[in-house]
Amino acid sequence: MSNSHLLSLMQTLSLSGMLKTFEAQSEQPQIAALGFEERLSLLLEAEANTRDNKRISRLTKAAKMRQNQAALEDINYHPSRGLDKALIADLSTCQWIDKRQNLVITGATGTGKSWLACAFGKQACRYGYPAIFLTATHLYEQITAATMAGTLPKLRTQLIKSRLLIIDDFGIGGIDIQLGPILLDIIDQHALQGSLIITSQFPTEKWYDLFNDPTVADAILDRVVHKSHFMKLKGESQRKGKLEK
Repeated sequence: MSNSHLLSLMQTLSLSGMLKTFEAQSEQPQIAALGFEERLSLLLEAEANTRDNKRISRLTKAAKMRQNQAALEDINYHPSRGLDKALIADLSTCQWIDKRQNLVITGATGTGKSWLACAFGKQACRYGYPAIFLTATHLYEQITAATMAGTLPKLRTQLIKSRLLIIDDFGIGGIDIQLGPILLDIIDQHALQGSLIITSQFPTEKWYDLFNDPTVADAILDRVVHKSHFMKLKGESQRKGKLEK
């Protein structure tokens, strides 16, 4: 079988990683010295890597994270920030998502909460977990618009099918009494199959005061706080040094 026919078959079968590697191998005389199994292994590994990268890219794009360049390997571990390397290393395996646990990141404005949430979101995508990033304000706007348009079930389904739902800047402006029950329903259903990352300027002990309905507040806090990992970021604003990490 000629090389041109092999290339045509790879293209027909959408084996782009294998195709690119085969073309590169054709320009390397030393490749001819490899055995069939070894050369085939190189082609298959290239195809697997290409598909994996495409999957990660697709999931990351769909997540619509605010800072899509954020990555755990780029974290700024300055002592003033109070970051726990051991905890981050443990969470980087994403096993907490399999266990349907949550991550709560608190700290003053500018300390890098959103950046860190996006970094964990990207890590989840690397492990194949669908993720959605929303600011709390945008989430409430979507809920309000969907309620008025009669499309709330569709929005709810979209949110709860993600394995990781990231809610950024939780607590800004409080929680409207009409939004509370809907937010509870979304969090309640999402907890059955996924995890949350919530960032907030408010420590969790002050979250109760954000709600106008104490019953809803108790229910949401019970579902989120009691099965969460916690990070409290410290130090000066990272924006001063243009370091969103």
